[in-house]
Amino acid sequence: MIQSIIIAGITCLILILSILFFPKIKIKNFEISTYIIVSLIGAILMLAFTLIPLNDLKDKLFTGSSVNPIKILVLFFSMTIISIYLDEVGFFKYIAYKSVGLAKHSQFVLFILIYSFASILTIFTSNDIVILTFIPFICYFCKNANINPIPYLVGSFVGANTWSMMLIIGNPTNIYLATSYHIDFLKYLNIMFLPTLVGGLTELAIIILIFRRSLKKSINVTKEDYKIESKFNLIVGLTHLTICLIFLIISSYINIEIYLISLICAISLILVNLIASIFNREKPQNLFNSIKRLPYELIVFVLSMFVIVEGLNVTGFTTMIYNTLGENFGIFKYGYSSFLLCDLINNIPMSVLYANIPNLTQGDVFASIIGSNIGAFLTPIGALAGIMFTNLLAKYKVKYSFVDFVKYGFIISIPTITITLLILSMEF
Repeated sequence: MIQSIIIAGITCLILILSILFFPKIKIKNFEISTYIIVSLIGAILMLAFTLIPLNDLKDKLFTGSSVNPIKILVLFFSMTIISIYLDEVGFFKYIAYKSVGLAKHSQFVLFILIYSFASILTIFTSNDIVILTFIPFICYFCKNANINPIPYLVGSFVGANTWSMMLIIGNPTNIYLATSYHIDFLKYLNIMFLPTLVGGLTELAIIILIFRRSLKKSINVTKEDYKIESKFNLIVGLTHLTICLIFLIISSYINIEIYLISLICAISLILVNLIASIFNREKPQNLFNSIKRLPYELIVFVLSMFVIVEGLNVTGFTTMIYNTLGENFGIFKYGYSSFLLCDLINNIPMSVLYANIPNLTQGDVFASIIGSNIGAFLTPIGALAGIMFTNLLAKYKVKYSFVDFVKYGFIISIPTITITLLILSMEF
């Protein structure tokens, strides 16, 4: 047990340091995120010291149950390629430009529109996709309009990591924790709708209060028109997303696993694009770009952290967590502990760890899901979305320090998670 804890602890410590101080490793034109290498070395050490029975690990990786991490990755990547495809055809940029047009001269209206669109799109796509698409637009627009970008950046980031709680597909952590406890799409939505709604409105009120002076200033910008080049590609993308969501909703009634539904829709999207490109005698550039932009690093990270957590699980570490937290007031204990643990080891390994804790009630599981989402905006370490967010701001030369991140994250996250968990506790 001691060896597993030491390896896991050192891996997590170096993981945090790498994210804060040396996030990327560059060798000529090749670049890779440091946390990927760190997690992979940690997993290799677990296997090298034979701290995990290989047969048990093989069974876990290829089990027919919904907890299989490979199935979860298939679900995530299938939904991601549909979302990235919509971005490639210009759907997200179109929504962003429409927001500017509707706002006219009011920063307050513009903020509400951008926050609303980012939140709504997060519900039906994923938080990571919204971060990747909205943050560059905000940086570009605010620089040209000569206005403070921080309210819009904070609003979009926080909104993307709160409204991602509403559907099971909004965040990989939702998928992992919910499927580990056999919670289907509709049951998940039924439980998480009200906590997400109240939590989202709470944080919105707090953000407006924080930035009220900045948002009162008028804005004078030239309206820019943006047109989607291929309406056919847009229809293809939106149709596949809609069909996928419909079948995910009824998945428990038709007895088809959700990873298969998303995989079939993703394959269909690819085939339709390939057939259309052959017919039109042109390259399916949007499709190629979408495949190229998939977050392949996540595969190594998730599987590596899965191995590390399995090493802890074999030793009884997860049982120790359960015994430490106890049974009383479980929703608040698991909600706050998962919230804090995200910012020590990142929300994906946290979710893998909590998915292995025995005897959790469904209330405890949903509380952990809430913590895994809201914990993302306490520090940049909390989620991959935070890492991408800070990297993008550095790329676009927006001053937003680690202290700024924690300052706004603390002010917004503490009341948001408290109220969200309180609403959840009323449902159990």
